[in-house]
Amino acid sequence: MFNLRRYFLLDPSIIFLNHGSFGATPRPVFRAYQRWQRELERQPVEFLGRRHNDLIAAARAELAAYLGTSPETLVYTTNVTVALNIVARSLDLGPGDEVLATDHEYGALDRTWRFLAAKRGFVYRRQPIPVPLTTPATFLDVLWQGVTPRTRVIFLSHITSPTALIFPVETVIRRARREGILTVIDGAHAPGQIPLHLDELGADFYGGNLHKWLCAPKGAGFLYARPEVQHLLEPLVVSWGWEAEVPGPSRLVEYHEWQGTRDIAAFLAVPEAIRFQHEHDWPRVRAACHDLARRALAGICALTGLPALSDERWFGQFVSIPLPESVDPVVLKHRLYHDYRIEAPFLAWNEHKLLRVSFQGYNSERDLRALLQAMQKLLAA
Repeated sequence: MFNLRRYFLLDPSIIFLNHGSFGATPRPVFRAYQRWQRELERQPVEFLGRRHNDLIAAARAELAAYLGTSPETLVYTTNVTVALNIVARSLDLGPGDEVLATDHEYGALDRTWRFLAAKRGFVYRRQPIPVPLTTPATFLDVLWQGVTPRTRVIFLSHITSPTALIFPVETVIRRARREGILTVIDGAHAPGQIPLHLDELGADFYGGNLHKWLCAPKGAGFLYARPEVQHLLEPLVVSWGWEAEVPGPSRLVEYHEWQGTRDIAAFLAVPEAIRFQHEHDWPRVRAACHDLARRALAGICALTGLPALSDERWFGQFVSIPLPESVDPVVLKHRLYHDYRIEAPFLAWNEHKLLRVSFQGYNSERDLRALLQAMQKLLAA
């Protein structure tokens, strides 16, 4: 088993099983991040006025290569919520139009679509996707029950936040393209946790976080847009890219990259995060973490007697585990943290109470044993 704990700045007194919320950054990546911040402060005009465009273009090129696309299809954003607000606020939707999502989506983006639906008069429809999941074909059939002749956009998580399930977005994207429906994918949990080849995937718009499973600094995310649909996007922040005298490499980059004075150090540290994972054989790390997640699910389901939301084909490095209706999640979370020093979120989703546990390269067999022992005592109380 690998041991990467020494590379992370996490409090050693805490068993950290909540990488999925905000991530954690390795020391070499954090040093790169701080080095860029020091360079900015040493000569702000040189850094932002003369070097900015070349620096951000180089960082964008490395990210594009990692994600299987070209630099002209990407722009850095601070997170997925910002990236997909650009998309949602740009699309020309109004009365008579519908946006289809599932009942597994992240709350901030659910709110984004509901906010815009209320202002513009389109319908935001959430199609229930029952668990356990079985096959991609069945998933597609169930989702398509929510499609109507008025559906113009399908909004879907690649990996869901509350239920930690990897959705078969490829099959959805292919069918949507055939039927003339735009696809907007929330990839908050995908980069670094599963391999991504965005051009092959074919989504119209894809927002990703880099501070989570890629372990880049906080404030690093991206927006991808196929060249054919970039003309649909308007700048969320109007700045010098609008009516630019010197055109950028693409409309996406031109309109959205420069937003005035801001700290771009998190973006510039992304290549170091990519190198860190490459140097530490990340496919092996992911596989080992998936095994810990699989065993956590099996162990806690054995304690509760409850069925899983899915089998191991449908999750990666983190998993949401059903808990009995009788438990109080607030009390359980408090006791897990304060009595056993384990950081993990308890969530409510539909009729389910869930414990979501994440495993990253700094976690170990000892962490899994501590979780199972703590849950055995807490569920028996």
